[in-house]
Amino acid sequence: MAGEEVKETLLNKREEQYYYENCPGCKVDLHKAGQTGFPIKELLSIWVVVLGTALPISSLFPFLYFMIRDFNIAKREEDIGSYAGYVGSAFMFGRALTSAFWGIVADRYGRKPVIIFGTFSVIVFNTLFGLSINFWMAVITRFLLGSLNGLLGPIKAYAAETFREEYQALGMSTISTAWGIGLIIGPALGGFFAQPAEKYPAVFSKDSIFGRFPYFLPCLCISLFSLVVGIASFWMPETLHNHDSRMPPQSSYKALEAASDTKEGNESTPKQSLLKNWPLISAIIIYCIFSLHDMAYSEIFSLWAVTPRKFGGLSYSTVDVGEVLSISGCGLLVFQLTLYPLVEKYVGPIAIARAAGVLSIPLLACYPYIAMLSGTALTVAINFASLLKNVLSTSIITGLFILQNKAVDQRQRGAANGLAMTSMSLFKAIGPAGGGLLFSWAQKRLDASVLPGSQVVFFVLNVIEAIGVLLTFKPFLVETQKT
Repeated sequence: MAGEEVKETLLNKREEQYYYENCPGCKVDLHKAGQTGFPIKELLSIWVVVLGTALPISSLFPFLYFMIRDFNIAKREEDIGSYAGYVGSAFMFGRALTSAFWGIVADRYGRKPVIIFGTFSVIVFNTLFGLSINFWMAVITRFLLGSLNGLLGPIKAYAAETFREEYQALGMSTISTAWGIGLIIGPALGGFFAQPAEKYPAVFSKDSIFGRFPYFLPCLCISLFSLVVGIASFWMPETLHNHDSRMPPQSSYKALEAASDTKEGNESTPKQSLLKNWPLISAIIIYCIFSLHDMAYSEIFSLWAVTPRKFGGLSYSTVDVGEVLSISGCGLLVFQLTLYPLVEKYVGPIAIARAAGVLSIPLLACYPYIAMLSGTALTVAINFASLLKNVLSTSIITGLFILQNKAVDQRQRGAANGLAMTSMSLFKAIGPAGGGLLFSWAQKRLDASVLPGSQVVFFVLNVIEAIGVLLTFKPFLVETQKT
């Protein structure tokens, strides 16, 4: 009897809110309306898709220094950082150019095709990057990987459309957490599995493909994971509504704005222009600045760690870098799933972002002095510093991500995420190139009287961090007041 009442309620609701029989988005809404319990299946689906996308972005950083060296394109050892920066920036530059295009495709043809295509682009071009035989092949494959993998914006809209209202925040935090973990686990994989014929000669022969292409194994591992994710993505439900026969055509921009709120999608409610929404725009600008800082830091940290001691580095191997980043990744996962939600609940995302930014400044200032340590003291210090830095950085990004989604209503969240993605990608494209050039320049001024060597590198990073912190205060950053 109770089951019949629920079914009747859903059918009535379907009529009142214009659910259509053959619309995939309406089917998802019907599923949400009758869903009870925790949406673990949806969370896991989004988690693995985002993780598969995030892994290849920074997996190259631990071995990029050695890869550029093996290409024999740098005339001096001090120039390796510059070329490494160009390879690191190619992905984000490609993504910045095509983010808007993939948003239009996701709006017109659905989120699912973009998710599947983006995942399979990882399989092809990440594998080809591992087989690169020269500098330009590495740059081109990374650029194509960024250009053709445009699923991060659509997956945010997908999450907003998949979860019930009470799980919206959890769905969004799942994306940011999976993204942050991927950006740390990726370099860990790169550190452990690069140059396997040298590290594990009993398993990998120098005459094998892994001996001839020493940076292929970590790329292959990530590509195989993406293959599994890509195949599984075929069973993901489409969330985009298709009412062509009953609704007037919409522009791509408006449709993307409306896609996140299916219950009110048929109401002609006026919307505020995103570009006039200062709480959103201010949060995106700050988000871009911290993203620039984080991408530059990721590039610089790996270069600095493997650089010889004579240039102010740690003389670490790729395995050593992988161990440091693995510890950071495990600690970050625990923090994001346990402590962060509790802290955010009591103090709010803005306070967390400010505190994390302020704490990052003295922490980064200590890095050049950590390089003076050795043995156990160095191991403990660098692991603690890396873990703390990644926790602070992810806390800032997650807080700003929450602010962005609070700044718009449900119907505009997809378009807001697309705007943030395009802007962030441009800044993240600058990060590795700028970081590589800065690092190379710093190695040429080891005897400078002011901020010699790596000190100037971490000083510049701190300047960027300080600018981001200052912008989190009024009147620049304005938090949306919910009524």
